[in-house]
Amino acid sequence: MITLKTDTQIAYMKKANQIVRDTLNLLIEHTKAGVSTYELDRLAREYIFSQNAKPSFLHYNGFPASICVSVDCEVVHGIPSKKKVLEEGQIVSYDCGAIFNGWHGDAARTVGVGLISPECQQLIDVTEQCFFKGVESIVAGVTRLGDLGHVIQSHAESFGYGVVRELVGHGIGRQMHEDPEVPNYGISGHGIRLTEGMTIAIEPMITMGTERVDWMEDGWTVKTRDRKPASHYENTIAITSHGIEILSL
Repeated sequence: MITLKTDTQIAYMKKANQIVRDTLNLLIEHTKAGVSTYELDRLAREYIFSQNAKPSFLHYNGFPASICVSVDCEVVHGIPSKKKVLEEGQIVSYDCGAIFNGWHGDAARTVGVGLISPECQQLIDVTEQCFFKGVESIVAGVTRLGDLGHVIQSHAESFGYGVVRELVGHGIGRQMHEDPEVPNYGISGHGIRLTEGMTIAIEPMITMGTERVDWMEDGWTVKTRDRKPASHYENTIAITSHGIEILSL
């Protein structure tokens, strides 16, 4: 069931998402070779709690950390560890959620560790472009989920990239994952219409090679099947009477 939000509820969600945004900016600031993903998780957790919020991910279905840190071929859900240390030339995605006053925020960014290859930088840039092209295509009451997914898919595939099928975006509000599912692929004219009051997390997960993925033995980490790099970019948006508002920017 899709839950439509009031302007007041969206304002609470915006505060949660601003905390997420600032946490991601803090992580990006500390992204450098030699830092452990465990240390980055600690920074995020302490900052979120300092804002009178709670990390959405911590203990969610047993997840052991406050953020997901996914490196190179890891698409999503990488678990921070003292043994997992960033290296020059890698790309790393941070996925972060926060709960403020009972409402969730959710966003993700992918960045390079030091100097990265032009190919990896293009992958990161195109993934972000996929998000914004998708958002720009939304007209409340007109655009369908299939329209949104088709825009994202078409842009990614025009560069020869893969679009992950097994992982999708989602509705968000009092729960981190609500209806509807928001695929990054689709057929124009299909799916429900995006209407005023909906709040969704749009999160392109784009790969340099195949769109196929593997789940690791830890039960969380998802890697590309060909082990080529992947990129992830996400924001929570609200569809309002004033247009589309990106809550985590």
